[in-house]
Amino acid sequence: MTIDKNALEVFVMVAQTRNFRLAAERLGVTRPAVSQTLRRLEDRLNVTLMHRTTRSINLTEAGKKLYAGIAPAMEQLNGAVTDIADQRAAPRGQLRLAISSIAERIIDGKMLASFIAAYPHVELDITITDEAFDIVEQGFDAGVQLGEVIAKDMIAVPVSAMQRQVAVASPAYLAQYGVPQHPQALLEHRCIGWRQSPGMSPYRWEFAEKGREFDVDVKAQLTTNDMGVMIRTVCAGGGIGFGMEETYAPYIARGELVTLLDAWLPTFPGFYLYFSSRKHMPPRLRAFIDHVRM
Repeated sequence: MTIDKNALEVFVMVAQTRNFRLAAERLGVTRPAVSQTLRRLEDRLNVTLMHRTTRSINLTEAGKKLYAGIAPAMEQLNGAVTDIADQRAAPRGQLRLAISSIAERIIDGKMLASFIAAYPHVELDITITDEAFDIVEQGFDAGVQLGEVIAKDMIAVPVSAMQRQVAVASPAYLAQYGVPQHPQALLEHRCIGWRQSPGMSPYRWEFAEKGREFDVDVKAQLTTNDMGVMIRTVCAGGGIGFGMEETYAPYIARGELVTLLDAWLPTFPGFYLYFSSRKHMPPRLRAFIDHVRM
């Protein structure tokens, strides 16, 4: 029995994404075209490969067996063809990136401006987010996060120096309420908290003393998921804030903010650009990695 390779490619993409819209976008076709191709494939094989509802797509036993048998071969075939084509191709096309809001060097305007100037045929599509999700499932080429939160099955490339978190406050706040002499003293101060998303607990501020790590569950009077809100409130004397040193560096340099508790705040490995080990790296992603590591 002869089966159209394109139909098998559509089947594999839908099986991987479990989403007709995402599969259509990645394949560069319409959603109805994906649905019709799958229907013809099932008719040709005389078997149901997927159970479809308005909310989910699940493989049948036959679908699971077919996917297990052809997915590795399809990936190897596509990778070989792409490798040959990429040897002569200049970086071009859309590059979708999910970047942490605290990765200051990566989202700095100068770095991004120099990249798009160097690669005029690459279109950057950047989503700033601190939520944890599967970048492959959501259609991103790569992400940038702190190394400690990246899944182990991803390829991770370091793109920053060692990082450090700092506690900061305005001179006006410290003049009125005093300077905390130990992290536990933060419990007696007005603090500005941060949470990743509405459904998650506020971030517990992390410290270290004599090689022992510990955290402080500060009693925040204001909690936000936006670092801009925290920075503006701290600069206005609203309380003590906590975050990446690079985020606060311009305000510290101008004297608007003062660092606190430095002895309890060590450095740690910084940001990594990560992508799926199962996905062939296009020239545009390689170009971005090389550029950000310069």
